[in-house]
Amino acid sequence: MLNFLIDIAPNLVKYQDEFFLSINETVQMMVIAGFFSFVVGLLLGVILVVTRKGGIMEQPLIYQILDKSTNLFRSIPFVILLTALIPLTRIIAGTPIGVRGAIFPLVVGCTPFFMRQVDMALSDLDPGLIEAAQSMGLSPFQILVKVYLRESIPALTRSTSITLISLLGLTAMGGAVGAGGIGAFVIRYGHGRFMADITYASIIVILLMVSIIQAIANIIIKKTTH
Repeated sequence: MLNFLIDIAPNLVKYQDEFFLSINETVQMMVIAGFFSFVVGLLLGVILVVTRKGGIMEQPLIYQILDKSTNLFRSIPFVILLTALIPLTRIIAGTPIGVRGAIFPLVVGCTPFFMRQVDMALSDLDPGLIEAAQSMGLSPFQILVKVYLRESIPALTRSTSITLISLLGLTAMGGAVGAGGIGAFVIRYGHGRFMADITYASIIVILLMVSIIQAIANIIIKKTTH
């Protein structure tokens, strides 16, 4: 088996330790940045929905600030955003490179995207459910938890999977400016030294990650759809 791998992927075998390290770094970035992006994005996305005109906690000023900020950050290409955030990243993380230096820019780049996904997921909820909850005398917080979030679990799961897949792409782009992970590994060897076997192996790993994310999301959606 080893001889077979050496024949078809000699460079991958030679740099296998770095290859597995790069996978580990990518997973770390996705888990940590994904967690913070989910928490902050869900919170701000909910605020975006409930404060808009006609929302259960209508606040036009708050909505306009969040809406415009979301559009602003979503319009900035991630590589440029990552570079622009270097001074702030150095203050927060202590370094602008490596996994630790990539977390903050990834959260900043991913959160607005997830906010908009949450906005769309919750906005698709049947208005009749909200009206029924209000007629029953439920408070805005109860409506938020028992109607908005509970009834939107499948849609939010779908939004989360889309965001995680997008985040995986951001970690790869971050590799171009020293963020580490699979992106940096491919740039260093697959692109920089024309080692095609490393490039193809990395593509397979990324496809497997995407497949796993999508499979888990499909299971949750299937179990929560009613």
